[in-house]
Amino acid sequence: MEKQPQPRAAVGPATTEARQVVGFSFYRVNPEWRRLSRAVKSKQGGELLSVITAFSKKLVMVRPYSLVGLKADLDFLIWRVGDRLEQFQEMSGAIRQTQMAGYLTMPYTYTSMTKRSTYVDKLDPDHQDRRRFITVAGSRYLFVYPFVKTREWYQLPLEQRQALMDEHIRTGNKYPSVKLHTTYSFGLDDQEFVVAFETDSPRDFLDLVQELREAKSSLYTLRDTPIFTCISKPFTEILHDIGA
Repeated sequence: MEKQPQPRAAVGPATTEARQVVGFSFYRVNPEWRRLSRAVKSKQGGELLSVITAFSKKLVMVRPYSLVGLKADLDFLIWRVGDRLEQFQEMSGAIRQTQMAGYLTMPYTYTSMTKRSTYVDKLDPDHQDRRRFITVAGSRYLFVYPFVKTREWYQLPLEQRQALMDEHIRTGNKYPSVKLHTTYSFGLDDQEFVVAFETDSPRDFLDLVQELREAKSSLYTLRDTPIFTCISKPFTEILHDIGA
């Protein structure tokens, strides 16, 4: 049998920096599913729950969130953190093997990766290592959106970008109840970043976003929608929300 070529080892700075892959998969349940009998829905929902439970032990993190009543075309989110992209494919494939998969669509999905920030060394040098690993706060609410900057932003001198981001970071630090997870998608997906904010106070998050609109760095925002408002719940409760 012909030997398959072995993948070449990574070279350069990436070999010295551990990172995690991050996935946000947003699902919609077809209304036809809610017309099934309660027994069938219970059986199919239990099968999907078993897959989610099994992969929560295989991946670094699997967290479900409900969007029922909060986004017209969505019902729930599965936020996943792993070591390899193949883990996400394996889990998605297992979901597709369930009976309920015939009633599920995925209108939005975002893939990203953790990475050291270019800008936080000055104001928070200890924050660098924490950014390379997702550590959830366990808050009730999660706000997620893809983010793209203008090309003009990347043409600014680093010192100018740093000054603009200093203002941005200082604004964020005024809202300690909101925890930010910034992940990077360059070359992995259509957006450049995916940002996820955990908080127990939606009011604080609203005020933070409104204040950030006044920051000079916002002039270089090309796109920061759609925005998803998610509520953390056990998947058994999400099944109830969607009509199981």
